[in-house]
Amino acid sequence: MEETQKWTENISAKHSLLDFKLKEIWDYRDLLVLMVRRNFVANYKQTILGPLWFFINPIITSLMFTVVFGGIAGIKTDGIPGILFYLSGLTLWNYFQDCLTGTSSVFRDNASIFGKVYFPRLIMPLSIVIGNLLKFLIQFILFLIFLFYYIFKGIHLQTNIYAILLPILLVLMAGIGLGLGMIISSMTTKYRDLSYLLSFGVSLLMYATPIIYPISMIYNKLPENFHWLAMINPISPIIEAFKYGFLGEGVLSWGGLLYSTLFAFFSIFFGIIIFNKVERSFMDTV
Repeated sequence: MEETQKWTENISAKHSLLDFKLKEIWDYRDLLVLMVRRNFVANYKQTILGPLWFFINPIITSLMFTVVFGGIAGIKTDGIPGILFYLSGLTLWNYFQDCLTGTSSVFRDNASIFGKVYFPRLIMPLSIVIGNLLKFLIQFILFLIFLFYYIFKGIHLQTNIYAILLPILLVLMAGIGLGLGMIISSMTTKYRDLSYLLSFGVSLLMYATPIIYPISMIYNKLPENFHWLAMINPISPIIEAFKYGFLGEGVLSWGGLLYSTLFAFFSIFFGIIIFNKVERSFMDTV
């Protein structure tokens, strides 16, 4: 009697758009770790300073902001030393920006790999988001160094219990960056113009986020009934909660964080749906 073959895995292009493939991602967790390592090594393999750029970039940017916006433009920082104020915003913003820009080119950057071997495609954007956590950790340590320096120097900074919200803020940043990145990545397989608009759009979004200015500056220019407009950018409540917890300045808005949470959830939800749809045929258009 002929034995019936039992396949351990069945690969098919026909699957639900709502299939998040969590089991497959867990089964391929070793590949996820390898991709995280590959992304880190590839970025700094042929650089002179290597990971030191994690420190150099935010320091130079913060110094430039201090001179241009704090010195020349005279934008106040609510009594927080300029470089510390800008670092507090850039630390989280850089993580979001890296997640967004990294995942937004997943299909284009990995077309050669996707066309040769099967694995859950969500491994790629997830590896970018997880890998960027290492960069965030290094820059967060840099921020803490400046924070403790000013505390020991006698600057009154009201660091409080809400600093423990940091893991939640990171998850929200990762969720928004991952979701929007997957949507953009899926659309750029057919509409290449979006990749050129992305860097411009990210720059505009940064200036619409309270990084180079305190949220109080916007509140002072708006009637009280319209203060919610300052938080219409879903990144703003996250940045402000971070500043409030570590610096004691800013606005901790639970309503704003709920809004950011819903935005992150729907970004990931629709991002995965569009990602799964494009995955089936992107090799014909990429």
